[in-house]
Amino acid sequence: MCVPSDFQILVVDDIDDNVFFLQTVLETEGYQVETATDGDTALTKVENFQPDLILMDVMMPDMNGYEVTRKIRQNPDLRFIPILMVTAHDYIYTDQQLALDPDNFIRKPVECDQLLSKVATLLETTVNHRD
Repeated sequence: MCVPSDFQILVVDDIDDNVFFLQTVLETEGYQVETATDGDTALTKVENFQPDLILMDVMMPDMNGYEVTRKIRQNPDLRFIPILMVTAHDYIYTDQQLALDPDNFIRKPVECDQLLSKVATLLETTVNHRD
């Protein structure tokens, strides 16, 4: 059985308050958390840090969450990392977004219980794929 401290999560959001909130909620539960405030930093951290899960904001300047996800999915060493897309927008699934195969979406404002439930489910899937 895995405990939260066994998992490393990367939180990507261009708004510092959102990063702080997500990081605080996850660290309070015992997860190890890294953060990035833009797509380029996120890609660097994903390669170096290789998290077990990524929480990805959809709307960011320069490179949005879908673009970052696409780049991660193109790397054969990284493409199996689950990504939880975090968005303030209504769910609109286009062919382009479905092709990126993000593992899940969560709406802002984020509810702690829903976030932790989705995180636990995605990490359990990760553990099952490792075995």
